[in-house]
Amino acid sequence: MRIQDVFRYYGEDIRRVEDCMKRHLSTDVDLIVKIVDHLVGSGGKRFRPLLLLATSDLCGYRGERRYPMSAMIELIHTATLLHDDVVDHAETRRGKASANNIWGNSASVLVGDFLVSKSFKLMTDDGSLAVMKLMCTTTNTMAEGELFQLSRSGDIGIGEREYLSLIEKKTSILIAAACAIGAILADAPATQVEALTRFGMRIGSAFQITDDTLDYVAKEEEFGKVIGKDLEEGKITLPLIHALKRCSREEKELVKRFLGTSAQQDQATGGIMALISRYGGIAYALEKARSFIEEGKGILGDFEDSDAKAALIAISDYIIERRI
Repeated sequence: MRIQDVFRYYGEDIRRVEDCMKRHLSTDVDLIVKIVDHLVGSGGKRFRPLLLLATSDLCGYRGERRYPMSAMIELIHTATLLHDDVVDHAETRRGKASANNIWGNSASVLVGDFLVSKSFKLMTDDGSLAVMKLMCTTTNTMAEGELFQLSRSGDIGIGEREYLSLIEKKTSILIAAACAIGAILADAPATQVEALTRFGMRIGSAFQITDDTLDYVAKEEEFGKVIGKDLEEGKITLPLIHALKRCSREEKELVKRFLGTSAQQDQATGGIMALISRYGGIAYALEKARSFIEEGKGILGDFEDSDAKAALIAISDYIIERRI
């Protein structure tokens, strides 16, 4: 099974998730409608809902609760995109003008809050205490991750271990929650919930590492955001961490001078990219992502073969196959 087959297989389920999102986001406030339509309707592969659908299927549950819980996960993710774009002063999102660039920071933050409140309404309507406890912990950890990243902006002293901890907090944990909720909905044994949580953490880390690496080398029209933006924002990601560990003191000073500056950005990006290339940062990061993918797929070995398992393997492989 390939990723196209996965989207066909779960196509009707994804449509029902999107219908659920639209129904629960209905409001008389015109500004909310405009911003939600702009972001929710701008694409995105519904990666996290897809994982919830597939993991619940893997554990034998195909009931109606999958749809509001998948919508809940996607609304939290969408809220983080709105808030992140404000923090990062982003001008584009998925190849279009970002919401904060059109409607301003205040509106974007408040609509993000609206999405979070809607997601918790979906959880309370469902009534699962296990899901509510999980998502309270998850969202708290995500906030910690974002604040940690902000506090270390431009710090070339950040190491690989800290970076991996950071991406687990800000990205992997929500993907892990989506996988765990699939098992929770199925009333799966605790061992399966724990296994799918670990699976989600592994592929979530691979997803973020790949995303960070694409920031250096992807084609902008395919990636959907400005290439080199992480460098301009002072974000230290794995390809650069690997290079910094090996470069000279003079080269480190060059990186420190260029990071977080929008002036002469082409020169800055080019200089740092040359260092990353010289020390094999791209190859190292992608190999690390591949190792996480293989670990994740190995965790699925304890589950019986099925279409759902094949779908999860295909999703895992797609993470590392995204176009560079």
